[in-house]
Amino acid sequence: MRELLLECHERIKPFIHKTPIMESGMIENFLGNDLYFKCENFQRMGAFKMRAAVNAITQLTDEQRTKGVVTHSSGNFAQALALAARDLGVPAYIVVPSDAPEVKKNAILRYGGEVIECFPSLDARMRTANEIVEEKGVTFIHPSNDLRVIRGNATAAMEMLEIHPDLDILIVPVGGGGLLAGTALAAHYFGANIEVIGAEPLEADDAYRSLLSGKIEGNITTDTIADGLKTQLGDVNFPIIQEHVKRIILVRENEIVSAMRLIWERMKIIVEPSSAVALAALIKERQDFEGKKIGIILSGGNVDLNNLPFE
Repeated sequence: MRELLLECHERIKPFIHKTPIMESGMIENFLGNDLYFKCENFQRMGAFKMRAAVNAITQLTDEQRTKGVVTHSSGNFAQALALAARDLGVPAYIVVPSDAPEVKKNAILRYGGEVIECFPSLDARMRTANEIVEEKGVTFIHPSNDLRVIRGNATAAMEMLEIHPDLDILIVPVGGGGLLAGTALAAHYFGANIEVIGAEPLEADDAYRSLLSGKIEGNITTDTIADGLKTQLGDVNFPIIQEHVKRIILVRENEIVSAMRLIWERMKIIVEPSSAVALAALIKERQDFEGKKIGIILSGGNVDLNNLPFE
């Protein structure tokens, strides 16, 4: 796996940004630890998912590329696949729930993807994507439950560990599980005794419950501001998470908003609510992390500026 991850990183380098790692003295003083933010909000199309989309498409055969790709996504993977497909000359069909933020739908169109809206449920998204596969003969690429996607996601943490190999902890938001699984692999193969922790909204806590029960659980509710974390784990990423992740911290909606505002105000950067979940988890359980060297992956920065959770 280590060699596959290194090959993946080299393969996608021409198509991605090596995003910065930032610090905040104020936040570090508040929490009492060394804290490093891997800013994937500065990635092309504004989120870490560009890494996964490029890796997945570059693994296709010439015939598959000619026919095109399809995915279902609440927004960020949709944008990533559309942009990666445009870069590589591949048609892209994107199934998007009707309640996805308009800023993300518009970005898909700007990147050249074809948007197909569906009812906002996981079953509807999967059914619509399968219909497009049957109709057009395209290749389905799952936003999170695909090894090509997981390996692409791993490269964000790999870059962080090149600079800070002595991290004690990595905290990552978890929705579909692709970033958490990829980060866990990166920490396992390129770190030294790094604890990887997932951060999840209480209102979409399937990963937390799955880790406890030992089987994939569905979401009882997805009433969260963190729209990128409304999906659930899959049979490819869940075993990786089970093996390498021991803990997921749940956070409430007001805690997500407070963490998002703190990043905007103190770091002067734009992050979306899903990104802020990781810092919210650290703040909530800060007594457990004092004195530790901690990395956080800020997963993305695609927000609707007309619909912010704070003034």
